[in-house]
Amino acid sequence: MTEVRGRARHRRRGKALVIGVPAVLTAAGVLAYGTAFGVFGADARAGAAAVEAKAGAAKAGAAPASTAPAAEAPVWARAVADGFASVDALGQQGTYGGRDGRTVTVRTLADLEKYATAPEPYVIVVAGTITVNPTGKEIKVASDKTIVGSGTSGHIVGGGFFLGQGVHNVIIRNLTIRDAYQGIWNDKEHDFDAVQMDGAHHVWIDHNDLRHMADGLIDSRKDTTYVTVSWNRLGTNNKTFGIGWTENVTADLTIHHNWFRETEQRNPSTDNVAHAHLYNNLLQDDPGTNITSSYGNYARGKTRMVLENSVFQGVNNPVVKDGTAALVQRGNVFSGTTGRNESGGTAFDPRTFYPYTLDPTAKVPALLRSGAGPRPTIGTASSASTASTGAAAPTVLTVAKDGSGRFTSVQKAVDAVPAGNSSRVVIRVAPGVYRETVKVPSNKPQVTIEGTGGSRKDTVLVEGHASGTTRPDGSGTYGTSGSATVAVEADDFQARNLTISNDFDEAANRDLNGHQAVALRTAADRIVLDGVIVTGDQDTLLLDTAAKERPGRVYVTHSYVIGNVDFVFGRATAVIDRSVLTLKKRWDGTSAGYVTAPSTPAGRKGFLITRSTVNGDVAAGGFFLGRPWHAGGDATLSPQTTVRDSVLSAAVKPTPWTDMSGFSWKADRFAEYRNTGPGSGPAHPDRPHLTPTEAATQDTLHWLGDWTPRTS
Repeated sequence: MTEVRGRARHRRRGKALVIGVPAVLTAAGVLAYGTAFGVFGADARAGAAAVEAKAGAAKAGAAPASTAPAAEAPVWARAVADGFASVDALGQQGTYGGRDGRTVTVRTLADLEKYATAPEPYVIVVAGTITVNPTGKEIKVASDKTIVGSGTSGHIVGGGFFLGQGVHNVIIRNLTIRDAYQGIWNDKEHDFDAVQMDGAHHVWIDHNDLRHMADGLIDSRKDTTYVTVSWNRLGTNNKTFGIGWTENVTADLTIHHNWFRETEQRNPSTDNVAHAHLYNNLLQDDPGTNITSSYGNYARGKTRMVLENSVFQGVNNPVVKDGTAALVQRGNVFSGTTGRNESGGTAFDPRTFYPYTLDPTAKVPALLRSGAGPRPTIGTASSASTASTGAAAPTVLTVAKDGSGRFTSVQKAVDAVPAGNSSRVVIRVAPGVYRETVKVPSNKPQVTIEGTGGSRKDTVLVEGHASGTTRPDGSGTYGTSGSATVAVEADDFQARNLTISNDFDEAANRDLNGHQAVALRTAADRIVLDGVIVTGDQDTLLLDTAAKERPGRVYVTHSYVIGNVDFVFGRATAVIDRSVLTLKKRWDGTSAGYVTAPSTPAGRKGFLITRSTVNGDVAAGGFFLGRPWHAGGDATLSPQTTVRDSVLSAAVKPTPWTDMSGFSWKADRFAEYRNTGPGSGPAHPDRPHLTPTEAATQDTLHWLGDWTPRTS
């Protein structure tokens, strides 16, 4: 399936992706993932009390008040680094992070900053998604900290971390840090990194998923040294991992077991690095994708690099060195690569600094595809995240087509969820294309379906039924709602890091009566879609409710929804935030269609599209933002779509709303507020804008009411 994004290399025209539109809805952003999550356990309160007691004693000139000894951190938080981060130097004996401090659990930006910047050591467990406000902010991290995700639920969205001069003994582990991208592929204006280090030392960056930032995924700068970067997934980015920004040749780094995929440059780029040891990494550039590698590993300036047992697949210029650099290669494998592949000079023997064991090169791709990135075993039932909240650890079911999981199909895993389950069940689906229909029935709430690949394109749930397609048993046609590839009828459902597709071929079935073909149908309350692609043509995403009188709230974030006719429709109350609505040409090549078709009941809220982008490879002026769907001719409905603080491409019509089936859009609720881009326009009778007073009540907080979305 195709994910539209900014494209690499100037030889191809890029499509603007502006997920990270400046966060103008400050209050809504904080409340969506902010202070409402501030539920701390006794461990955190005790830690805070200790900080305050010490601070008070210091002000009074007295010795710090004694506190109870810190509880022993769980095994996963007591892990220490290998590689150069394990070397005793600069007064630091290896890298062990906040092991000697208290373990606290955070769910808000304020609490994450509070403990990350504290002078005391802490193990900080990130339990859920934290959206950074303003977008691009880098949270300053003090010395002696471990920041670790609880299972796979720890996400930092729209920002990252900064380790300044002298900061040391820091572990960043098991997190997903993503989506600060500002729509400019070679972005020179926004320095929004996942992890930036300026003059830090003894840092371990391990088992993270870093992707889609405005600048670097990792920047190791200004003599940062004794760093190990291991078992991470790095993807969907231009400037991936830069090392240098100094004339001094003092930095020592180990980079091992990392999976670089869909990255253009700095993979990594090492400038004036005294000792750069790279081994057992996988660099992968898939053919036919929108990102093309410029180069792979690069030894610049006076760098001395040892590169061992790594795999390069389809990478342009896989290994590059300056004439002043030394680069020794051993045991690497190159498949489908082109351009420069260089070595020369005398480097160093890594074993004079630390012990290590090389994995066989042939095993590297499988090892990293299954083992890189956040691990569900970190932060399980024995961890502080569970102890501090009292919540049960989620049950994990695994799905893999090759039989390596517990189930070979997603529906079989759903079938195994007990009816009336009272705690979260996470179905982790290995990369692959799963051609099947999936139904989550109403008696199976709290189900998460999660792709485990490095990209949301890796795990695809797909089927090709349309409304007019005859069912195999001859009992009639599927109908629009029955055509869904994935149907969700259970409350508290979540999906992340996967693609849900309906690939019904309209051109091949042009005579069929009923081309509506749903990829995903939701008919329940408190649905979260985070980091997914939902793709089809007509009627792609049906956001419905269990019944007209029943509520159904949906929160879609950092996702792509792709289609051409009414491709977001239904009667649910839905927020589409920081996402991309991608317009497709129709089966006959024409550029004409409708983004939304709400069928909102009177007195309820419909669709809110905020901080998002509407674009696509279509002709200018062909698409309406929406039209009123009075399902079944029901005149009591009051359809609503509000599009605000979003970027509209030239594909949007100057008069963006239109009538449907004899019902006038002007009799319903359609409006804009503070949109930008060539498809935006000033207020006039055929293009209503909200007033500031009206806009104050049309935001995420008011839309979702007493529900604060979170991922589990």
